Amino acid sequence: MKDQLSTPLARTVEILEKLISFPTVSTDSNLEMITYMADHLGHLGARVSSFSSPCGTKANLFATLGPEGDGGIVLSGHSDVVPVADQDWTTDPFTLTDRDGLLFGRGTCDMKGYIAAALTMAEEYAGLELTRPVHFAFTHDEETGCIGAQALVEELKAQGIKPAIAIIGEPTEMRIIEGHKGCCEYTTRFTGLEGHGSAPDRGVNAAEYAVRYVTKLMEVRSELMARAPAGSRFTPPYTTVNIGRISGGVAHNVIVGKAEVEWEFRPVQDSDYKFVHTALDAYTNDVLLPAMRAVHPAADIEVETIGEVAGLTPMEKNEARDLCTALTGGNGADVVAFGTEAGLFQQLGMSVVVCGPGSIEQAHKPDEFIAPDQLQACLNMLAGLSKKLTA
Repeated sequence: MKDQLSTPLARTVEILEKLISFPTVSTDSNLEMITYMADHLGHLGARVSSFSSPCGTKANLFATLGPEGDGGIVLSGHSDVVPVADQDWTTDPFTLTDRDGLLFGRGTCDMKGYIAAALTMAEEYAGLELTRPVHFAFTHDEETGCIGAQALVEELKAQGIKPAIAIIGEPTEMRIIEGHKGCCEYTTRFTGLEGHGSAPDRGVNAAEYAVRYVTKLMEVRSELMARAPAGSRFTPPYTTVNIGRISGGVAHNVIVGKAEVEWEFRPVQDSDYKFVHTALDAYTNDVLLPAMRAVHPAADIEVETIGEVAGLTPMEKNEARDLCTALTGGNGADVVAFGTEAGLFQQLGMSVVVCGPGSIEQAHKPDEFIAPDQLQACLNMLAGLSKKLTA
């Protein structure tokens, strides 16, 4: 395919092939990919910084071409991908495979295709007389709570770096997305008192209290449906609650001593965040814990916050939306239910949109793919950006 493609697209596929070869599953290191991208941008004359995670096995990358100063444009993507274990792939997920005119591999659309396009266009930007900075922000652990982006925006804040615009290249089929829900993920752990199943009154069954907790979550979910804001553009229009996993117990005849519930909610408005936590805290402290501790004083319920990521709020004035509309010829902007890192950049004071190649329908699935025409559409948008960087 490469010989048949236009030069920028051929170069993008070449870079994408390299990016796919890095198995940057969120549980593993992304350092090889970060090093590759840092070298690529460094050789172009970019000012490159990498920021290690506390564990030292992952890092964020932030690089700049053009002059110092505020008002730059950020091209942002995450380096991590979801696991391939227990998925039925017909190709090697970490080898880019051209089949039937499509490019297969883990991360092709989510979201290494966009990153490859950005790295390709960096080669063009480096040869221009830039009057406005263009930044490249590549993060770790987006798939597990946007942990990397949270650290990156704090680093930018500490250094006083103030870009004006961010384009987050999640797969939207190059549609312009100006809003999405937040995403709050938690693990609630129940510690009870084990005992023989024939004497349930002598123990505290952690699984039973986990079930009661889940039941309360379902009640809250129903109440959230009634709280949908008037004119909400989201589908569904209200804050959602999802139970991801319930675990606990060792045998049929043993009172469960420990149990866990993994759950999330996706707020459409800030007030729903407080509503959910107020309801759950009151039920835990006023109902569940007193009942558990009446039998076993050491019984406990603990909530671990996995990630709390702000939504992207549609804004009446949005320079990023207007820019991407001009570059893509898009007709209007949409909202989506899935979460991204965009809200974090918005909180830093930037105008932000989500716009990237590929379809979210392919993300996280076996035989993930991206179509070359989607990569070309992304390259067209980023090529048009050159005029904004040199004006």
